[in-house]
Amino acid sequence: MHNFPSRLLEKAVNELAKLPGIGRKTALRMALHLLRNPVSEVEAFGTAVIRMRQEVIYCSRCRNISDKELCDICASPRREASIVCVVEDIRDVMAIENTAQYSGVYHVLGGIISPIDGIGPQDLNIDSLIVRASSGELKEIILALPTTIEGDTTNFYLFKKLSPLQITISMIARGISIGDELEHTDEVTLGRSILNRTPYQTIK
Repeated sequence: MHNFPSRLLEKAVNELAKLPGIGRKTALRMALHLLRNPVSEVEAFGTAVIRMRQEVIYCSRCRNISDKELCDICASPRREASIVCVVEDIRDVMAIENTAQYSGVYHVLGGIISPIDGIGPQDLNIDSLIVRASSGELKEIILALPTTIEGDTTNFYLFKKLSPLQITISMIARGISIGDELEHTDEVTLGRSILNRTPYQTIK
């Protein structure tokens, strides 16, 4: 796609095309849409994106995204702070929250162990999970990672690290087909898989 009538339009298209799943034709369509909108609306859009990048932080306890040092889930007195659900990323927190079936808190690993992709335990938020588990304040850790080889590898690694701490370690039910990614699972199925979780030892 060449011959842009404006260098500014071309630059905008180039930047939009860097977004995941956005090709250059879609990027051009988005740029032209923004160009047709009132300047005030485009400024609001740009400001929202810039503020998100500059001001959103990670919860100091669970590593979920947050506007404050502690996210709303960790700070809520209505949550069961002694039950921690370990997930791959923030999208999984959102998926589980949408089920309205879980009242505990979370720990976001920020990925899963994947030697092929060069991701090892040291690249994930595992040390902070061990610190939380060692505090004596947790009674159960639920492993809610993808049902893939990488997910199973991460589950086993975490179990080996956590098992000496005398905390119940469970997994979301495998008998229910949850798919590879929690965010793509329907809410009823995902909710049941959490409620029907089983001890990790029985399904190694």
